[in-house]
Amino acid sequence: MTLSVAQHISCDEVETRANAARIFNIQRYSLNDGRGIRTVVFFKGCPHRCPWCANPESISPKIETVRRVSKCLHCSPCLRDANECPSGAFEHIGRDVTLDVLEREVMKDDVFFRSSGGGVTLSGGEVLMQAPFATLLLQRLRRYGVHTAIETAGDAPLSRLLPLAHQRDEVLFDLKIMDTEQARSVVAMNLPRVLDNFMQLVADGVNVIPRVPLIPGFTLNETNMARVLAFLLPSGIRQLHLLPFHQYGEPKYRLLGQEWGMRQVVPPTESEVAAMRQMAEREGFHVTVGG
Repeated sequence: MTLSVAQHISCDEVETRANAARIFNIQRYSLNDGRGIRTVVFFKGCPHRCPWCANPESISPKIETVRRVSKCLHCSPCLRDANECPSGAFEHIGRDVTLDVLEREVMKDDVFFRSSGGGVTLSGGEVLMQAPFATLLLQRLRRYGVHTAIETAGDAPLSRLLPLAHQRDEVLFDLKIMDTEQARSVVAMNLPRVLDNFMQLVADGVNVIPRVPLIPGFTLNETNMARVLAFLLPSGIRQLHLLPFHQYGEPKYRLLGQEWGMRQVVPPTESEVAAMRQMAEREGFHVTVGG
């Protein structure tokens, strides 16, 4: 069960603190989310409502408290306090960190970055919701020569996106539903702004790698893929990452006391993914399945 309610907030109402950020996870030894061995920092808060989201704990910008039933001792009375719970059944999702603390945390893995050509990726949620902090963090990491990347859907004012994008080595940019009205109604996304921002990054010489989640019923179809390719072709970009839908996030919804609306959805078959890949390769794209 969850003891707090997710709050909808857009990237236009983003937290502007630069000295602290709210994160919910630091994932070490990741082989996705960029090249080499990476440490991924997950920022809390997202403006979108993707039905297929695998990280539902990332959506609310608030610190949430959850109860893991398997750990519960059923104390009576229950304090419902993560700081006092003797078994750790109650725990917080999300914590506030300063620049100095987070810099020290990720730089513990510097030996792996240098031996593998990896680095640090800022993900979410949506990192643009805490762009001032993220920009300063990347500036610090670049002083160490650490390869840096951000994962984003690009749905924020350009004034927030550009300073951050100019401090990284690559931007992993998600392109989802390519119909404007459907993107707004299903995901709460401002697609025209997303596409304009993507092209501005390209025009500025930013290394942008587009990624397409392959979601049955939403993006896993020839029409949506054709729109992605038609959009990308004038940019000159010929890399494309395809991210097939999976069910790995289902336990997180149960933990949060939320319904997983995609529970009955079957992940794409190899032939369905291959069909999308072949469409892109026929147009000259180098395709990677996975991120």
